[in-house]
Amino acid sequence: MTTRFWWVRHGPTHAKAAIGWTDLPADLSDTAALARLNAYLPQKATVISSDLQRACKTADAIQNTRPRLANAHNLREMHFGTWEGLAFTKIANRDPEISRKFWENPGEIAAPNGESWDMLSARTSGVIDGLINTHGTKDIIVVAHFATILTALQRASNMSASAAFTFKIDNLSVTRLDYLHEAKTWRVMGVNHLA
Repeated sequence: MTTRFWWVRHGPTHAKAAIGWTDLPADLSDTAALARLNAYLPQKATVISSDLQRACKTADAIQNTRPRLANAHNLREMHFGTWEGLAFTKIANRDPEISRKFWENPGEIAAPNGESWDMLSARTSGVIDGLINTHGTKDIIVVAHFATILTALQRASNMSASAAFTFKIDNLSVTRLDYLHEAKTWRVMGVNHLA
């Protein structure tokens, strides 16, 4: 028995800054890429997304006839607190010690008034566990964000947060993670696949 998670990163925002809970729209003008993504994903899968509009609208664009669950606040991107909307160079200049530790050793260090990697990982895991418990052995498409997907990958692969943070997760890419119920373990089926 397997629950198959198809993690999709939302369409691009084109922002060059720390955009966590800032609710920017996605650019969904690449209809060919969305059509390829829709064709690649299982047609009978259930769809769930973060409640931020860049994820919601991406989920709308690929939903087709698939059933949809309510948007989930706990699938949001990492909350960058006072760093929200700032360019990464400005963050480094403003808070050099905290930002260096935050990026180089993700874990307990949080952005000022924001959240840490560990906090993001805990809320993402809560959603994953709930989906496994309520949807059993189905395909589930989760439309979410860069760091959210990386925390799911970290959990599935049992790697460190620093190692997970080295992976590339492109917009409109698919990361496939399967939960094996009998073994109570995970299998990584693919990361950053572009349909």
